[in-house]
Amino acid sequence: MQIHDLAPAPGSRKKRKRIGRGPGSGMGKTSTKGHKGLKARAGGSVRPGFEGGQMPLYRRLPKRGFFNIFKSQYAVLNIRDLDLFDDGSIIDIESLQKAGIVKGRFDGVKVLGQGEIKKRFVLKNVLVSKTAKEKIESVGGSIE
Repeated sequence: MQIHDLAPAPGSRKKRKRIGRGPGSGMGKTSTKGHKGLKARAGGSVRPGFEGGQMPLYRRLPKRGFFNIFKSQYAVLNIRDLDLFDDGSIIDIESLQKAGIVKGRFDGVKVLGQGEIKKRFVLKNVLVSKTAKEKIESVGGSIE
């Protein structure tokens, strides 16, 4: 076998349909678009949700709820996730991002109390739940 013998598998490649190339092609004149109407025009197609003039579904249903632009989004993690840090290390948002524990956009970080720890940590600028605070302080850590 040589490079010029290589070819795609039969039927795996489909030839492009060339429309609007005269009557001999069988797809001339109206170019498979039928006669007149919106879909025969250039750039013509109905917008998403259009139901032929009938009141569309998105206008028939009532509006509901709102989006609170002042809501705070917190990255949530458990106390067991802090186990990869060294004993006595200072943990803040930057160190959590560097370690890959928290990702994305958020307004703050909250540590919850699920799991166990054996190392001492100093947490800075991080929200902590009541159970997490008890577990951190029981091993000699602190929260600032």
